[in-house]
Amino acid sequence: MDRLRDGLLSRLRNNPKAEMPFLDHLEELRWRILWSLLALLIGTAIGMLLVQRYQIDVLLVQPLREVHGPDYMLSNLAPLHSFYVFLYLSFSIGLVLSSPIIFYQTWVFLAPALEKREKRAIVPALWLGLVLFLAGVAMAYYIALPVSLQFFGNFMQTTMESDYTANLYYGYVVRLHIGFGAIFELPVVVLVLSALRVITPAFLRSKRRHAIVAILVVASIISPGDLLLLTLLMMVPMVALYEFGILLSVLVWRKREDKEGSVEEAAPPSDSVAVDAPGTVSPDATPYDHGDPAAPTGPSGPDAEE
Repeated sequence: MDRLRDGLLSRLRNNPKAEMPFLDHLEELRWRILWSLLALLIGTAIGMLLVQRYQIDVLLVQPLREVHGPDYMLSNLAPLHSFYVFLYLSFSIGLVLSSPIIFYQTWVFLAPALEKREKRAIVPALWLGLVLFLAGVAMAYYIALPVSLQFFGNFMQTTMESDYTANLYYGYVVRLHIGFGAIFELPVVVLVLSALRVITPAFLRSKRRHAIVAILVVASIISPGDLLLLTLLMMVPMVALYEFGILLSVLVWRKREDKEGSVEEAAPPSDSVAVDAPGTVSPDATPYDHGDPAAPTGPSGPDAEE
């Protein structure tokens, strides 16, 4: 009965501890993929509305016009290129908007062994990742994109004219923004790895100097040819993100240690002697212990034989 009850509960409540057949795994994977595709489709539709209503294409060209003049126009080399650019921008926005749902579906499928409390904790972490991603996009738009356009636009001006095509320019802009957004996802990555017991706060603290050197290299690459001040300005948020990741890791491990300590305190000590409840018989009891019913009720010894 207990086995039957556990099997029914595993089907009704999706118990992660119960074994699941291979076909059920495929069925669950199919539904996770379908939900992710549906989220991406809805996000792309929202992206189309945003591109048309708020003129995202004009907004992305504005840094280029600040460098080459307010009347600068991108080149369109084919009739369908403008439509391809529209779809590309809409899909990129839809991918960003639907990324929390896609990551959540992936997390639920790949991490069935985690507790429900840890699974619930990943949802706000994913939305935090979206906020950090948008912060990275803002930094790319207001700092990295103008600096890179100014720097690369100064090369070989006497022999070349800066006549950018629409598809190549928007491709560069989108990749730059996604790259900065991915860099700002560092705290979320640290949070997930800490929840999986892959890294610890002590490990992150011991690698702080290596991380600062890596951040310096990345900041130098994304701010080419500019003053040291801009490189330092880009390093400050990256170092702050690394320290914020350490703080999240500390919170995760402290909460886990508190929970494990409370479980150990509730458990009886290993060297304690179990006391039998009234009306129960110890398996090691002899007929002369605890008033066993099988024990003789009369006097024992020589008097019993008389």
